[in-house]
Formats: sequence, C-alpha cells, structure tokens
Amino acid sequence: MVQINMAAREITLKVVYYGPALSGKTTNLQQLHQLIDPASRGKMVTLDTADDRTLYFDFLPIQFGAGRGVSVKIKMFTVPGQVMHKSTRKVVLAGADAVAFIADSQRSCASANAYSWRDMEANLRANGIDFDAIPKVVQFNKRDLPDVKPLAEIRKAWAEIATFPAVAMRGEGVLETFRELLRRLYRSLEQKHQLTRNFGITEEEFLAGVFKHVARPEPEASAVAS
Repeated sequence: MVQINMAAREITLKVVYYGPALSGKTTNLQQLHQLIDPASRGKMVTLDTADDRTLYFDFLPIQFGAGRGVSVKIKMFTVPGQVMHKSTRKVVLAGADAVAFIADSQRSCASANAYSWRDMEANLRANGIDFDAIPKVVQFNKRDLPDVKPLAEIRKAWAEIATFPAVAMRGEGVLETFRELLRRLYRSLEQKHQLTRNFGITEEEFLAGVFKHVARPEPEASAVAS
C-alpha cells in the first residue's frame, strides 16, 4: 500500500494493470514508457514467454515532482492474464493502491473479461484490499477490430465505473485511462492522508507533475461512463 515519508516529503504508490490474456496490458505500459520523459521513468522490465504473453509481470517505475518539494514514485505493474497464473496475479496485486482493468472489446472476449474481473475482485479481497473503495478504471481496448461491443452497450453495462475506449497499439486511449486512474488515486489519498493539508499539493498539481513529463500534450479525459 501507499508509503508516505513525511520527513523526506516522498510518496510511493503501486498501480496494477489487470485483465485477461492479450487484452493489451503490456502494450499500455509500453506506450507510457515511450511517452514519458526518460528522466522521469526507469527501464521497463518485461518477463514473458516465447509466444510474447506476459509470464510473470511487467514493471515500469515513474518518478516526478508534484510541487512543494514533494517527490512521487509510482511503481506500475501488469499481471499475467492466463488462467493458470492465478497465484501470480494475487502476489502482484498485493499492496496495490489503484487498478486499471484492460478489457478486450471483441464480443468473443466477453466471458474472458468477466472471468478476469471476478478474479481481480477475489484477489483484491484475498489481499485485504477493499474492492469497492480502491480507485479503478476500465479500458475497452482493441476498438479497431471487427465485432467489438458498441460503446452504448458498454456504457449501459459499466454505468458505475469510468470506462475508456482505446486502441493501445496506436496509443489511443492510453493517456486518458492513465490520467483518470491517477485522478481517482489522488482523491483516495486525499481522503485517507490529507495530501493538501500535509503536503500542500492539490489534485491539479499532482496531475500536472506527471503530465508535464509526457511527450505530447495531455488529452482531455473522455470517459465512456463515469
């Protein structure tokens, strides 16, 4: 969970990208790795198999100044989507402060999305994390493929959660998903740890601290459902 060092004015967070196999979790982190200034992020580490599926996890560290002398470190992970790696997903999810669920928009993947969502909920609860309270967003990736669910159908089914359409391979929807997740994460931290009072940093400063290091202008958030 979040680590706060008041003396050093340092905040360390853990963000996990979750979802079924081949939904685009690794692609999202690869895109972020390319878009974020090398001075503000570390090397992306990927452990995968011969067929290019993530075997254990991807790891991407990001560090930025949020103003007022505050340093924020975000440790970003993905989990392996294959059913056989359930125990690994539980380990990687331990201590998560926020989760981005990456779903495959194709109708044929609906059952895999549903299984992975239930699996995420079970693993969060098994790790002692409040599933209802943890900041989370859903990205419906692969919008460029045939036979995808219409956005109106997605909007109706996921009315309670912020969802974003994406084509992660082209970078579309990646920053929007990431920004909204960080916005919700900040608000959760503000509620629990009073960041404004204790550190003097606002939500705008927190987000600006990240996106001033992004290689292209920060897009406007355009959630399918909020």
